[in-house]
Amino acid sequence: MKARDTARLSALRLIAAALKDREIAARSDAGEPAELGDDDLIAILSRMVKQRQESARAYEEGGRLELAEKELAEIAVIQAYLPRQLSDAEVAEAIAKVVTDLGASSIRDMGRVMGELRARHAGQMDFGAAGPLVKARLMG
Repeated sequence: MKARDTARLSALRLIAAALKDREIAARSDAGEPAELGDDDLIAILSRMVKQRQESARAYEEGGRLELAEKELAEIAVIQAYLPRQLSDAEVAEAIAKVVTDLGASSIRDMGRVMGELRARHAGQMDFGAAGPLVKARLMG
């Protein structure tokens, strides 16, 4: 606030509001506050990034570049609070390791492989993009 960084302040307020909404939704019937774990926080922040990526793409297609830039700036702030994303090579290596560790050999093992990837690398990779890589690895 003191630095007058309004874009960062706005993004941080959005994060705080999303976390507060999740805490309220997770309250027990007795009104007890719920503790959010790291996995919950990563999931919330990842969802926020994904929403803003979709919005930025829609704004760009609609010719609203100033709004797209605002969304991209918010993404940068939110990603600062997420674990580092794996590179393409690291994703391929992680997939190979999980396939080897589980002894996965056919497409029927895809669910187990994806589940293990999610457990080991939550918030570190785009699982929508990892799915086809896993499928190609198991089929070929």
